[in-house]
Amino acid sequence: MSNNDTQPELPPKTCSIERLVTMKPDVEKVIAGTKTSQRRNGRYADVGEVMELEGHRFVVEKVYAQTLGELTDEHARSEGFENVEEYKQAILSYHKGMPWLPHMQVWAHEFRPAQE
Repeated sequence: MSNNDTQPELPPKTCSIERLVTMKPDVEKVIAGTKTSQRRNGRYADVGEVMELEGHRFVVEKVYAQTLGELTDEHARSEGFENVEEYKQAILSYHKGMPWLPHMQVWAHEFRPAQE
């Protein structure tokens, strides 16, 4: 049973929330408020879990599976990029040799600043 009526049952996490956002430019975007989501090839957080970055706390609001083909410019902006193409080029530069396949599944993690 899920702990959130609007959130479907999720498979077990494949990594810890501490590894969700690790690259310095991404950490800076999250702290600045220009990055409110992170996509990973596995599930790194549960809804309600808190991520701490440089003394700032962020609560995970949504976790869901998505394919690369489903990404929109709005999703890319939530990642801190202008559009899908810019996001795609950044991801491919981080992961040399990775193909960008529309059917490839990723896990989206959406978060917001935690109320102190």
